[in-house]
Amino acid sequence: MLLDSSGATVRDAKVSLTSLDGSRRRTLTSGANGEFTFKKMASGSYVVIVEATGLEPFTSAEFVLGAQESYQMPRIILSVAALVTQVTVRPTEEIAAEQIKAEEKQRIIGLIPNFYTSYIHDAAPLTAKQKFSLATHDTFDPVPLIGIAITAGIEQANNSFAGYGQGAAGYAKRYAARFVDGRTSDFFSHAVFPSLLHQDPRYYYQGTGSFKSRLFHAMSFAFVTRSDSGHTVPNYSYLLGDLASGGLSNLYYPRADRGAKLVFTNAAVGIAGRMGASIIREFFSKRLTTNVPDDGKP
Repeated sequence: MLLDSSGATVRDAKVSLTSLDGSRRRTLTSGANGEFTFKKMASGSYVVIVEATGLEPFTSAEFVLGAQESYQMPRIILSVAALVTQVTVRPTEEIAAEQIKAEEKQRIIGLIPNFYTSYIHDAAPLTAKQKFSLATHDTFDPVPLIGIAITAGIEQANNSFAGYGQGAAGYAKRYAARFVDGRTSDFFSHAVFPSLLHQDPRYYYQGTGSFKSRLFHAMSFAFVTRSDSGHTVPNYSYLLGDLASGGLSNLYYPRADRGAKLVFTNAAVGIAGRMGASIIREFFSKRLTTNVPDDGKP
């Protein structure tokens, strides 16, 4: 008779009677009361093997059947099988790499890069190498070049930074200045300072809560961010990135426009632009962005 450790009978268990030399084997299923019977067995040495779902396998001690002899097995108590849990541990860097790869497919209306918005609330922290890789992919994406061309055209029409002059040469200088402004700002604020200060350059989508709390979350991103260890910290990376980029602009803007005013004006424009972009990310971008991950917050 087959019983489990609680004393309940075990039905439908697989019971095998096997000769020690492996030449004879018979298998049957235990009955409703845990009973089983093998008939017309040849003489020899045997063992009984029992297998039942959720219970540990059982192998009996050897016993010998003589000619015309019968053998009654003592009660067999089957223990509950140990629960085996398999846990796969993956390096954080590997997880981050997969998440970056997914983020690099995020585009608003399938066109405008939205690489620096994380819809995964607990995204893996980025290594310095990954921060530079993502910054490079974002900085040299061709789509922002269209915006630079438009901005340079507006400045040309308004004769902003008059020292550049007019005509094709003046437009080329304005375009180059705006191009370098954006590229240096991106690299300083998204890669250089985040790597040095161990800060995460991405915006983390909130998606829930009141309009007021979401608006505050979006606007505060210009001033606070998440550290690589997951803590909220002052967003020194973006502030220093804007100031550093503004400082470099004194090397190529017209002499009449150089100085501290240019540095702080560019920094202020950068902060204001970041606040506006964060509001768009929080309230509009998810509905318009392609390849948003399924496990992002609602």
